Amino acid sequence: MKLGRVNILLVGIFLAATVMNFGCGTSSPTATSVPITLNVSPSSAVILPGQTVQFSATENGASLSKPTWQVNKVTGGNSSVGTISSSGLYTAPANSGTTSVQITVADSARKLQSSPSTVSIFQQNNFQGGTVASTKNALVAQYTISAPQGAQVEVQFGTTTNYGLNTWTQPAPDLGGDVSIYVAGMRASSTYHIRGMMHLPNGDTLMDADQTFKTGAISGDLPRFAIQQTSGLEPAAGVEMLNLFEEVSKTQVTAIVTDLNGNIIWYDPIQPNEPFPMKLLPNGHILLISGGINAIGEATAGVIEEIDLAGNIIFELKQPDLQLGLSNAGFPITSESFVVPNHDIQELPNGHLIILASINKTLSGLGLVQGNVVIDWDPQSGPVWTWSTFDHISPSRAPFGTADLTHGNAVVYSPDDGNLVVSLRNQDWVIKINYQNGAGNGDILWRLGPGGDFTMTNGNAPLQWNYGQHYPVLLGPNTAGIFPIMFFDNGNNRLVDTSNDVCGTAGQPACYSSVPIFTLDENAKTANLVQENSLAPAYSVCCGSTNLISNGDLEFDVAADVNRQDVSYIKEMTRDSTPQLVWEMSITDQLAYRGFRIPSLYPGVTWTQAAIATAGAALPAKPVQVPPLKGAKAAGGFPYKP
Repeated sequence: MKLGRVNILLVGIFLAATVMNFGCGTSSPTATSVPITLNVSPSSAVILPGQTVQFSATENGASLSKPTWQVNKVTGGNSSVGTISSSGLYTAPANSGTTSVQITVADSARKLQSSPSTVSIFQQNNFQGGTVASTKNALVAQYTISAPQGAQVEVQFGTTTNYGLNTWTQPAPDLGGDVSIYVAGMRASSTYHIRGMMHLPNGDTLMDADQTFKTGAISGDLPRFAIQQTSGLEPAAGVEMLNLFEEVSKTQVTAIVTDLNGNIIWYDPIQPNEPFPMKLLPNGHILLISGGINAIGEATAGVIEEIDLAGNIIFELKQPDLQLGLSNAGFPITSESFVVPNHDIQELPNGHLIILASINKTLSGLGLVQGNVVIDWDPQSGPVWTWSTFDHISPSRAPFGTADLTHGNAVVYSPDDGNLVVSLRNQDWVIKINYQNGAGNGDILWRLGPGGDFTMTNGNAPLQWNYGQHYPVLLGPNTAGIFPIMFFDNGNNRLVDTSNDVCGTAGQPACYSSVPIFTLDENAKTANLVQENSLAPAYSVCCGSTNLISNGDLEFDVAADVNRQDVSYIKEMTRDSTPQLVWEMSITDQLAYRGFRIPSLYPGVTWTQAAIATAGAALPAKPVQVPPLKGAKAAGGFPYKP
């Protein structure tokens, strides 16, 4: 093949280049210089006059051995802008009108200087006020203010400038900066006054200017409440947290907190799902299982959520991810298994979640049986400990039949021994499981109830044992050894005598619900019936909760009384020899799975009834009359499986 003149020329150039690159005259490649960067940390701080901040300097990420520190480009600073030592300790001026300075580090030999770090010097007599903004929750505002190192911030709010209610107190960041607090506890479509309070480390308290905030309307249909209060008796402090089920339109709000007049002051718009259950966490968030009960009374798949007061999701665990996590961890999952979180969930001190869930399994001769699994779930890594009723409960004991063998409905952590107390409604047992903070073998340590491990020392057994119970409460201060326990005893199929005659059958007394308090001795296996609060003739065939509240009164939720169709009611009663009704909330056309008093929406804060009244002084009183029943619910009753 012939080459043209141009091609011959290109070949010659290529050969010459090859000789230059590979011959004895080859040159070394040129080194690439790396730019030098100086950095100062922290990048910002908010402090009071006279307070200090420790800074550090790096060069390309490595510690700078001999930095030259500057304040507003003055080496070492001065009395007007503050001083900084050779080790990077900045001290704000004690008496100066300076409100902001810039800290830099320099290398004069190489003519280098870092980007500045800004220090804001908080002036008590001239500070920037806070802001109030709306959130995704129509009843919740967000207050934000810049606070100095060591300060604490809280917010007052109410319908007038008398305010009345306070949020919790939150600290400024370690080096000062913005503090944001959700303001919750306000009624819908109302104007509130909001004012921040800042507590300084020197003991002074600063008041921000008053601001107003208009809450929005509630998204969804509202439940119907009726309130009754006995004149001359003051209900205990706090507000009511309601876990409701609405089974007709699925449009009514069900995750609710109300004041004791039945005004909704917080809600989570999770309809058509329902809170199953919902509880306030020590960090101020709400933990809930968003699920519920279908039309034939079966638990529907739940989503575990931790949300803040505005409704933002902090943590979420969906049912398929829960089941997959169990399978990956080696928990036996079969084709018919369907692990559904429901009825209860507990956060442990280490941040793990104890999840109570239902699970299906085919048993020889019995077919498909539903039991329970208890799961220790690390939010970072998944399941770390599991327990199944199929490993510990014999199907030969089935007071309610084998289709729903155990029907676990509550789990409680015992801090004294690190074990778990679980209510198995369909076994008529409250049991304690050897959990030992994740190191236990899962053995059942004891079973409280008929046919269990305890002897009732001073009660009328078997009549006063627990039957179909809900919501065990460890009253403390001990939770192991010898300690008190209470629960809502529904009374389903209560045995009325040693001949095992059942309540409600021919010739036998009617069934009734009660709230017993026992003192248990775990070693002697004795149960001393301290008090039985009989609710007869009330008989709640399902659900319910109870507790002793701050003033010593007893509160209980009668969710499904056969004598009051389609009405759940929550009562506060004195504990006198002749108990008196203090307060009652009736809820029509919704099932109150749980209803209980909480001190406020903020951990460590108690709202008295007087403070709540002050905060809502400008609002009209809530009507207490219940409208007539309507629709299918009036005749049909709640479709919850007992």
